[in-house]
Amino acid sequence: MPKRYKEEFKTMHNVFDQFTDRNIFKLISEGHFDGLIGPINLGKESNTFVAKKGDEKVLLKIYRLQNCDFNRMYDYIKYDPRYQHLKKRRREIIFAWCQREFRNLLKARELGIAVPKPITFKFNILVMELIGDPAPKLKDMPPSNPQECYEKILLSMKKLYKSGLVHSDLSPFNILMENDIPYIIDWSQCTSKENPLAKEYLKRDIKNIYHYFNKFNLSITLEQMEKKIKGK
Repeated sequence: MPKRYKEEFKTMHNVFDQFTDRNIFKLISEGHFDGLIGPINLGKESNTFVAKKGDEKVLLKIYRLQNCDFNRMYDYIKYDPRYQHLKKRRREIIFAWCQREFRNLLKARELGIAVPKPITFKFNILVMELIGDPAPKLKDMPPSNPQECYEKILLSMKKLYKSGLVHSDLSPFNILMENDIPYIIDWSQCTSKENPLAKEYLKRDIKNIYHYFNKFNLSITLEQMEKKIKGK
């Protein structure tokens, strides 16, 4: 790798530790992408970057190993039967959190829900399809047809609930709009209905979607939404 690129890479990655940087280079050497283009979002728990892969682009989501609320992560993941072996150790929880998002994305795609295609993961790094270049969030781009968009999101929530899962963090902040298709993102906190807090999470998801679409004067109520999602 040329010295100049190495320096640019280090500058772009000054928020990461050496462990994360090493694994980014490993993913590059494995052919999952060629290099980073630039950041999309630098958040409290994760950072997202656009990366180039040949003539195409992919998305990297990198969970912070130090500055993240792993206690909150554990509260979501401890009820997941896939991760009952987990002990309350920071890195173990963060690695499982990343893997969990990968697995939940696969599950959502199996259900026919519009989500980014997961490509691979390594420890705290998730590589996935880039929607748009990148696509705007629903909160920033009102849909051309609010009723149609609302119905698509509600159908996705229904499919997910029927499979035994709740997104648990659904809002206009976690929905991307591309070609009038609402792509749901941020799946790491998606939890089983067996979680004792699942009902509370579902109600919160419903309220978030309701409050957004209610401003378009659609004929919807919280009660109707819940009944449709639960198939009643």
